[in-house]
Amino acid sequence: MSQTVGFIGSGNMASAIISGIISSKMEEISLLAYDIKQANYETLSRKGVQVCQQLEQVAKADYIVLAVKPQNIAEVMENLKPIINQDAVIVSIAAGITESYLCQALGYEAKVVLVMPNTPLLLGQGATAMSKGNHTGNQEFEFVRQLFALSGAVEVISKDKMCEIIAINGSSPAYIYLFAKGFLEYAKKEGISEEVALHLFTASLKGSASMMTDSGHSIDELIKMVSSPGGTTLAGLDVFYQDNFTDTIIRACDACTKRAYELSK
Repeated sequence: MSQTVGFIGSGNMASAIISGIISSKMEEISLLAYDIKQANYETLSRKGVQVCQQLEQVAKADYIVLAVKPQNIAEVMENLKPIINQDAVIVSIAAGITESYLCQALGYEAKVVLVMPNTPLLLGQGATAMSKGNHTGNQEFEFVRQLFALSGAVEVISKDKMCEIIAINGSSPAYIYLFAKGFLEYAKKEGISEEVALHLFTASLKGSASMMTDSGHSIDELIKMVSSPGGTTLAGLDVFYQDNFTDTIIRACDACTKRAYELSK
């Protein structure tokens, strides 16, 4: 059965999701996109996406992806309310936006799927958390899950943890990049080529991630495997321990979550 998936907003995240769908060659899916700026229309059109001049065209889709910033949601909902296909599944990727807010803004018990993706979707290596709204069918939710699975890993979580999960997968790439920056700055200080350091450090990240998922060892066991008593690794770890590194990460995650609730609607 043919399905239409319409995107309101055509920025990086929307483009990444669209690219995943197109590259998968999923059959019987028609893609539409509407964006006030229209900056990506030419690129999307070349990919086979129907670019829309009017919001009404996307409003009639079977699945409507809200790929706009949280601060723009209210305006989008106001414009959608009188024209929306009320049987459509509303897929929100905006941080902090709740099912109850979307239903209230639209004026009916809308079918909602809340999604928190991250920017590695741009490379087809994303990590997406999602939850099913009260009025969304299982088949409809599974269809949305499959769309995001085309661009990386997907986990289903409870709706009441959609703000908390942001720090884990949505914002964590920025924290990882900052962590990496420290190692690259150290390499620069020691006269090591940035290219060499970046290659070795990113390979270490990928390998460490695989060890966490595939080795069968716990995080503490993996740390111990690298840390010989009296050795170099332990000398560095002692600095992290003295500076309460884990506590710093938790405090950063708490701050991220607090801000999500402040933005929440």
